[in-house]
Amino acid sequence: MALRRLNVCVSFSWKMKYSTHSDPLGTKLKERQAQMMKKGLPVKKPIEGVKNVILVASGKGGVGKSTVAVNLALALSRHLPTQDVGLLDADIFGPSIPTMMNLSGNPSLTEKNLIKPLVNYNIKCMSMGFLVDNNAPVVWRGLMVMSAIEKLLRQVDWSPLDYLIIDMPPGTGDTQLSIAQNIPVAGAVVVTTPQEIALIDARKGALMFEKVGIPVLGLVNNMASYSCPNCGHHSHIFGATGAEKLGKEIGVDVLVDIPLDTSIMEAADGGYPIVISSASNNPLVQAYISLAEKVLSRLSAIKNEPSR
Repeated sequence: MALRRLNVCVSFSWKMKYSTHSDPLGTKLKERQAQMMKKGLPVKKPIEGVKNVILVASGKGGVGKSTVAVNLALALSRHLPTQDVGLLDADIFGPSIPTMMNLSGNPSLTEKNLIKPLVNYNIKCMSMGFLVDNNAPVVWRGLMVMSAIEKLLRQVDWSPLDYLIIDMPPGTGDTQLSIAQNIPVAGAVVVTTPQEIALIDARKGALMFEKVGIPVLGLVNNMASYSCPNCGHHSHIFGATGAEKLGKEIGVDVLVDIPLDTSIMEAADGGYPIVISSASNNPLVQAYISLAEKVLSRLSAIKNEPSR
């Protein structure tokens, strides 16, 4: 009975919100609703000077998404030396790009009052970590976060860029929707680890992209296995087949298996990501280069699909 009363109150409040002097009870509500629906979502406006936007996302934090994003950007730059690559840290509350890309300092402004991205390893980078003190927490509500994301997208001098890699925050909230609904995105890479607790949220992230019309390029199975440095024993600490099963379930490929290796962590924490700090024949570097190649291949296939 209480629920029925609540529904009646909500319905009445909605009608009163859209009532007028000529229609005080909002009896033309359906007509107004239809007009609002016709307006639809805002038209996606490209970032000036950016040809392709690639999202690197995960449903859950702590799966190594930022490390993958950084090394993917560097692998693309190495694989395509004649093309320009940028990296945007969209994690307002926990930016990682400044540390991993060994960058600090306040960006300057151009004559057009655009923020100049900081550059290292031939990658243009922008992060909230450049704009606030390293130890200062960002305590913002959703609207402020969305406004900051809009500025990082539109008020940064990205041009010219062939590929902008966006390191997304975990989850499926305001930032994800703000980006997905306002700029054209070429595709998304979803990072997960093999255990079920991470796969649950990776599934949600992939399905979110499907709902907003962003193609999922594939999964990155991070921390897929571990080899003991002393005896060489190879083991799957977090499970062996979780990412593969998820890929089959949602209809995407596992692009690469990246092992759990301390050298990847040490290189990222030291600001010298493994793609540029180790030789190109290093198996770990080869894994990221393979990821870059498969991402490019998938993008090419999507662009050549008849529906696109």
